[in-house]
Amino acid sequence: MASFRLSSASRSLLRPALSSSLSILSSLPSSTATITNPHFSNHFTRFSHLFPNYENSRDHFKISKENLSVLSNFSPGIAWISTSSGVEDRSSKVDQQHSSSGNNKNVVEVPSWIDVYLPRAIQPYAKLARLDKPIGTWLLAWPCMWSITLAATPGHLPDFKMMALFVCGALLLRGAGCTINDLLDRDIDTMVERTKLRPVASGLLTPFKGICFLGFQLLLGLGILLQLNNYSRVLGASSLLLVFSYPLMKRFTFWPQAYLGLTFNWGALLGWSAVKGSLDPAIVFPLYFSGVFWTLVYDTIYAHQDKEDDMKVGVKSTALRFGDSTKEWFVGFGIACISSLALSGFNADIGWPYYAFLAAASGHLAWQIWTVNLTCRADCNRKFVSNKWFGALVFSGILFGRVFS
Repeated sequence: MASFRLSSASRSLLRPALSSSLSILSSLPSSTATITNPHFSNHFTRFSHLFPNYENSRDHFKISKENLSVLSNFSPGIAWISTSSGVEDRSSKVDQQHSSSGNNKNVVEVPSWIDVYLPRAIQPYAKLARLDKPIGTWLLAWPCMWSITLAATPGHLPDFKMMALFVCGALLLRGAGCTINDLLDRDIDTMVERTKLRPVASGLLTPFKGICFLGFQLLLGLGILLQLNNYSRVLGASSLLLVFSYPLMKRFTFWPQAYLGLTFNWGALLGWSAVKGSLDPAIVFPLYFSGVFWTLVYDTIYAHQDKEDDMKVGVKSTALRFGDSTKEWFVGFGIACISSLALSGFNADIGWPYYAFLAAASGHLAWQIWTVNLTCRADCNRKFVSNKWFGALVFSGILFGRVFS
């Protein structure tokens, strides 16, 4: 009871002092308010939401990457308030680079594992290759895995060494493609909300450094290509024409997604030839075109995220071409994709488990088409990323169908 009275008395004594301190703070300029933890020697982030005059703190302040990592380890308690504004941390220089363009003033880049684990000098290159966004590598690798597994001897497992080689190749080629895209689109990227903080567009990397990094990736890719047979070397090298020209397609046609499909699914041809030394058109062509139709679905969903910005800057996409009829087009592409997969499996004389998994993959594709909200960027991104599971279902069907055939 005595302790209760003592704590009540303490609160009554502290309340006037605290309220007077807060009233003094609220009258100070917002740019001088920082929070410091007594356990750290440097000043860190600004908290606009502590002050009643700032309801939308994101429009006024940014939280730097280093400060965000400090906040993740910060435990609630008493924080010391400082009004010093003479300290500038290193990360603020990065923030100033991001905000050097007027278009970037309201954009906050969400930290990824690259910001946490990689050295600062390497981070822009890792982001240029989209290492923090592996969905592109999955979408590029799955057609390769389908083809290699389909080429396996009936009743046997596929060549896992060859599959590992193609996964590495997909990672490198996807990174090279992203680098080419960012170099050619650096002026457009600054005008698009989703892309304005990319390393080349934001100025973190110069075009010359981007070209050097591209050469490094292509050199590693060449090392992988040289481990394949001669037929596959020529076939693989021919895909570079598609890789280099794809970023330009959005300037000339409303069908860049179809061109991406031709590019991204080249592995469906290359995987078979790497195992067999040649192509079987009756099997690999339906497999290849099934991937093209699949790409038209998932990349059109992806393009709906940027359709407003695309109209402003004057680039084209199937999202703009299809408009309100997008889902009707999706139904046609979905039927063509599943039919082509079924034809490829039939011609390959694959076992019944393939068709069971193909039915599950059909359900997944139908779920995407039926439920996607094309006016919601977040939902478009969720459906786009979910396509890694479509690829996994088809791969599982080919694997079990080939083992049990």
